[in-house]
Amino acid sequence: MARSEPEALYGGAAGGGKSDALVVEALRQAHIPHYRGLILRKTFPQLTDLVDKSMNYYPRAFPGAQYNATAHVWVFPSGAKIYFGAMQYTKDRTNYQGKAFDFIGFDELTHFAWEEYSYMMSRNRPTGPGTRVYLRATTNPGGVGHGWVKERFITPAPPGTPILEEYKVRMPDGTQRTYTRARVFIQSTVFDNPALLANDPDYLANLAALPEAEKQALLYGSWDSFSGQVFTEWRNDPEHYRDQRWTHVIEPFAIPAHWRIWRGYDFGFSRPFSVGWYAVDEEGRIYRIKELYGSTGRPNEGLRLDPVEQARRIREAEQNDPQLRGRVIRGVADPAIFDESRGESIADMMARSPGRLHWTAADNTRLAGKMQLHYRLAFDGEGRPMFQVFRTCKHFVRTIPALVYDESNVEDVDTRQEDHIYDECRYVLMENPITPPARPCPAAAPDDPLDLRPGRKAVFYRI
Repeated sequence: MARSEPEALYGGAAGGGKSDALVVEALRQAHIPHYRGLILRKTFPQLTDLVDKSMNYYPRAFPGAQYNATAHVWVFPSGAKIYFGAMQYTKDRTNYQGKAFDFIGFDELTHFAWEEYSYMMSRNRPTGPGTRVYLRATTNPGGVGHGWVKERFITPAPPGTPILEEYKVRMPDGTQRTYTRARVFIQSTVFDNPALLANDPDYLANLAALPEAEKQALLYGSWDSFSGQVFTEWRNDPEHYRDQRWTHVIEPFAIPAHWRIWRGYDFGFSRPFSVGWYAVDEEGRIYRIKELYGSTGRPNEGLRLDPVEQARRIREAEQNDPQLRGRVIRGVADPAIFDESRGESIADMMARSPGRLHWTAADNTRLAGKMQLHYRLAFDGEGRPMFQVFRTCKHFVRTIPALVYDESNVEDVDTRQEDHIYDECRYVLMENPITPPARPCPAAAPDDPLDLRPGRKAVFYRI
């Protein structure tokens, strides 16, 4: 609450008093007549708890404050207002078009898409003189926005360390100015809330008794393990990059000339396009050895390149790579690029382009493809999976562990996420299917009390 950065995220573990902090923070400027604040949840039913908290705090802080349940707004004696709003669908962001809020707070930020958060940044502007303009957010790990929130707030710097980003703006006179914007992540733990532990001494035990993924997220604030994560088998252990055991991320190595090479492709224009190159060894093990990701660098935002230009860049990437140059490469892509219902298909455009890129239509059976990745991520008794990724494939390493399940279609991946790499990977795996392993051996997390990997001790607790 004391941070000076215009963006701050308070999150991680459960029980840190995040929602209370957000509701109270909105009061900071309620003495200014033209002040306008906004607190957001994904849906209106989810706002109930926040409104209840405001009922406890607001009249005590500002006697005479009144809540209008129809408009979901608090009106303070000064004339200031704090709204409670929702954005169930991305299109709902236009409900705030033309409006200005000095303070915007997001509760459970990972429930929101990047497009929703970034749009509301444009609504965060002064309503009059003398107000401070800033955003605050709270969240636990997990949810459809887990990937972009982690990339924006968690990965760049340790908790409490300001993250500085420069933006260039072209002025009307033709000159260019550089602006620096800061944001910060503040780690939340249950130990930040001694009142909760005093009132409920068993709360720690409740968190410790959760399923492993939820325990790691809600008790320890882990952003690598969380409820709703699809590929819980995923392990990225730098200690094992070279020996290729008990990790899915490995050091690059020279690909033997007789190994087969596949190229997977998922088309994107306003969304990123994704290309992955895969090598298959004699045992059928698949390695993702290279990637080309058509992103602006902003979450789930594509480069808006036409199919011919994408083909040129793909071919150029192959010609410039000694591992791929001159190799026979089998290309497989989303069947949608062969659609001719609205004129020339994307596949035909790429075939007649200077790069003369040819594709075959992939088997796009979603659940079968998902299970193929599950099968291949499983470790055998020696710690070897049937699928591994070169550490240079940074976008794969970033996006695959962040995928969550669809709340409506609970067996499938939520397609609102950055799932383009996952899709092109599925296409290649469906061309090289395997049967489920007889007894998959899960990789224990390094800090698990029970760890049966070779050379590790097993510790048992009796309670």
